[in-house]
Amino acid sequence: MRGVVFDGKRVEVVYDLEVRDPGPGEVLVAISAAGLCHSDLSVVDGTIPFPVPVVLGHEGAGVVEAVGVGVTHVVPGDHVALSTLANCGTCAECDRGRPTMCRQAIGRPGQPFARGGRPVFQFASNSAFAERTVLKAVQVVRIPKDIPLPSAALIGCGVLTGVGAVLNRAKVDRGDSVLVIGTGGIGLNVLQGARIAGALRIVAVDANPAKEAVARRFGATDFLTSVEGVRELLPAGADHAFECVGRVELIRAAVDLLDRHGQAVLLGVPPAGAEASFVVSSMYLDKSILGCRYGSSRPQRDIALYAELYREGRLLLDELVTQTYPVEEFERAAADAEAGKVARGVLTF
Repeated sequence: MRGVVFDGKRVEVVYDLEVRDPGPGEVLVAISAAGLCHSDLSVVDGTIPFPVPVVLGHEGAGVVEAVGVGVTHVVPGDHVALSTLANCGTCAECDRGRPTMCRQAIGRPGQPFARGGRPVFQFASNSAFAERTVLKAVQVVRIPKDIPLPSAALIGCGVLTGVGAVLNRAKVDRGDSVLVIGTGGIGLNVLQGARIAGALRIVAVDANPAKEAVARRFGATDFLTSVEGVRELLPAGADHAFECVGRVELIRAAVDLLDRHGQAVLLGVPPAGAEASFVVSSMYLDKSILGCRYGSSRPQRDIALYAELYREGRLLLDELVTQTYPVEEFERAAADAEAGKVARGVLTF
């Protein structure tokens, strides 16, 4: 079968990939569509260290093909959106409703794939850039069949991370002010999360002025091409600032532009080992710097919620799909993503 494999030096679309059958508590999914996220490209450029060879992709949707023993919540033929959160479901963090903190879901890459008789790693417990993939049952969420699968594919990372950061981590409230730095796939979902939450002022910042129209479509009330102008719009600062780029100078800006009791939420991924600074005395005004893993999501609950919000017209998905590419055109899709030509490119099988 086809798949996108990174061997540590180059990425290629291969045609001889194999995947094992699902075991107990697992699901085999035929992938229909997968979003190309910068996290996939970060594996290739070394920003995110990961063992190789690996099948890339972690944001997908498809159709259940087979289920292992004990799986009852989905059956073959169901349309599903996939999460990367292969949490155990039984530890203290899972029991507290914090599956993103499950230690069984972090740093334990499996090898359900093979190529030429040699095992191949699975990226983010998912590997959606393959015609078929095997996941833990907890990662597979049934969705209504009237949701287009290329749009549904984007729920599993961009929406869970961006909207989840607003609703679950920052808990933005009605009337709050929100600053969003970076309007790529994650930033756009932060914008619409803030809109859904009822934020009154939503300021988007992106160096590319061509992104203003789509930023406003997703919920921005104001658009700037530099953080330098934020204080003119929010003289006291923002209640919440989301850094969605992954640059230390923008992390510093997010902290500096907070109002009293404000929160800076870090979503961008800088190089491993990067350090950021802030003025310590400013933090005594009840300011907070919050890390956020995967939107502090509970995927079985959140994916179903976002699917219904989409059906009600309150959550935008179709507008996120800037362009679709056959999987064979991965290189072109990656080049467009790196150049900022697309908010979210989607690979199709």
